[in-house]
Amino acid sequence: MSKSRITTTKTTNRRKQAQSRVLRLPALEFRQGENRRLYSFAVDGKQLHEFCTISRVSRHDGEGLNGYQRPEVVSHITQIREYLESENPMLPNAIVVAFDESVQFKASARNGKHDGGFSRAGLIEIPIQNGVADAQKPGWIVDGQQRAAALRDARIEGFPVCVVGFIAAGLEEQRQQFILVNATKPLPKGLIYELLPSTDGKLPLALQKRRHPAVLSERLNFDNDSPMQGMIRTPTNGTGVIADNSILKMIENSLSDGVLYLFDDIDEQLNVLKYFWSAVKTVFPKAWGELPRKSRLMHGAGIVAMGFLMDTIADRHRRSRTLTAKVFAEDLEPLRAVCRWTDGYWEFSEDNRLKWNELQNVPRHIQLLSNYLLLQYREKVWNR
Repeated sequence: MSKSRITTTKTTNRRKQAQSRVLRLPALEFRQGENRRLYSFAVDGKQLHEFCTISRVSRHDGEGLNGYQRPEVVSHITQIREYLESENPMLPNAIVVAFDESVQFKASARNGKHDGGFSRAGLIEIPIQNGVADAQKPGWIVDGQQRAAALRDARIEGFPVCVVGFIAAGLEEQRQQFILVNATKPLPKGLIYELLPSTDGKLPLALQKRRHPAVLSERLNFDNDSPMQGMIRTPTNGTGVIADNSILKMIENSLSDGVLYLFDDIDEQLNVLKYFWSAVKTVFPKAWGELPRKSRLMHGAGIVAMGFLMDTIADRHRRSRTLTAKVFAEDLEPLRAVCRWTDGYWEFSEDNRLKWNELQNVPRHIQLLSNYLLLQYREKVWNR
């Protein structure tokens, strides 16, 4: 090997060593349950972003859900930053970080075993590589995103913070832990619901019950053959016109004691939903796809009430015909003349009429609209 080549190789190796290092910090390992190990340590908050990233929820070109964090809240970060820049600030709460398996804990010589206790002292070793993409960093912030961003932006030389870390098997476990950590906080419910379809781990009962409706909602929003493709508003689809919670409520009602309850296969359930809402789109084209303030069909009250009508139409045809978009459209057509989605007045009774946009997403109005649609359907279709 030539002398120049040897020199070049040594220079390259020195650069790699300069770009890669291991951060060693005193840490306390403690046990939770049989297999879980948590690590508590202090680190300069300015260093967090050297080994941690914030994985925000996103979708790209129709692909599945990526990440699990909420977008940064600028106003909240600004408040924390200003506090950090004030005199004698304090951040007592720990930032929770999920590490990959490149992070290791080495117990001190005198603390090799837990010896019946819950904890042992040692060093946590975190590999740091300069210039790598965020996705390649060994840590993901599960809780404390706003504090980490404020520490990064604050005009201070440094600020030690407490970190509690754990080794995660992969993105699935990170999502599960993120949901469990944040489920009791004032976190946007839409974010939790959008994460549920891609989370298979054990969750609280209330969230488990919403997982299947959330899967159906996601498919309605992103399947190419769905009449609602891109129309359901979620944290990753802010341009949608239908609130995700309205869709979830409509689906949950039908899964509980409507037509979706009759099917065990998710694709069959999806077919019914797609057939019905395709028919709605055909029969009410003027009201379809508009913002709720312009169309009460896209409003929470309209979505939920039409869901009850879907169940009723399906019940009528359960024994006689296969459910298709055409079948739903034929039964919806006679109701076109009595629906006031975008103008006029809803004639609920002789002494009860509401202007179309006075209909609100409250239980009383949902019940009123549902009863009206079902009554009109029975009079104009079922009993004809």
